[in-house]
Amino acid sequence: MLPNNPLTQYFRQPAIYIRLPSQGKFYPPGTLAMPPNGEIPVLPMTSVDEITYRTPDALFNGAATVNVIKSCVPAIRDPWIMPTVDLNAVLVGIRIASYGHAMKISPTCPECKEIDDVSIDLRAVNDSITLGDYDVPLKIGDLEFYLIPINYNTANRNNQIQLEQQQKINSVTNNDTDDATKMIQLREVMNSINETTIDTVAHCVGAIKTPTAMVIENEFIQDYLRNCESTIFNQLRDYVIKQREFSDIKPLKMTCSSCEHKYDQPFTLDLASFFDNNS
Repeated sequence: MLPNNPLTQYFRQPAIYIRLPSQGKFYPPGTLAMPPNGEIPVLPMTSVDEITYRTPDALFNGAATVNVIKSCVPAIRDPWIMPTVDLNAVLVGIRIASYGHAMKISPTCPECKEIDDVSIDLRAVNDSITLGDYDVPLKIGDLEFYLIPINYNTANRNNQIQLEQQQKINSVTNNDTDDATKMIQLREVMNSINETTIDTVAHCVGAIKTPTAMVIENEFIQDYLRNCESTIFNQLRDYVIKQREFSDIKPLKMTCSSCEHKYDQPFTLDLASFFDNNS
């Protein structure tokens, strides 16, 4: 923005205001400018933002998401540190601010296989996004696990690792090496997957309270998760997943226009097409 530009008054202005599911919790100091009324202003995308979302590399490494959030939601000063419980609500808010609250989708009826062209209200989608209960700890035996949402940087990194791991599995299963070599290679990939799972769960645990101590150091928490009983780890992992699902976008309730069959339609943010004005 250039000083003394006479066109400044015609720059884009906030189109909508949204409430974050986190209510501003879990942000490190200085990474969120929360207004007193708790409503975050959202600006429409610029042409540069639209181009950013058409850049495959930027989509893959998370830079597109971060740059567009910085541009359209300046109150979130560091989107890399944003808790992922807010991500869907923020992205839907940017879509509404840029193209309006109506979005066309074309679901296929699972009963009669007819394709419907319907318009959904993204405001209702955002209203369905909630926050899990992070105030009450999960108690397992003598331990109390205090959960926190994973931030976008960690989630994005883990997603990239998981994609690379899947590619390695496909490569190993489709190559011409002998079975013994394949087993060694698959074992290495599975060990890497296990480490990624432990790292993800560990970043969702803010503290573990014992009868004598409160452990907040991530390296101690990771060390514990590698050495605890599998039943404890699985219970904790499932609880983390359950809390995360609160901030997922809920399936849409649909009624087929041809056979009137009622069904749930999954609605996910395919970022490459979600910010397409023609959709």
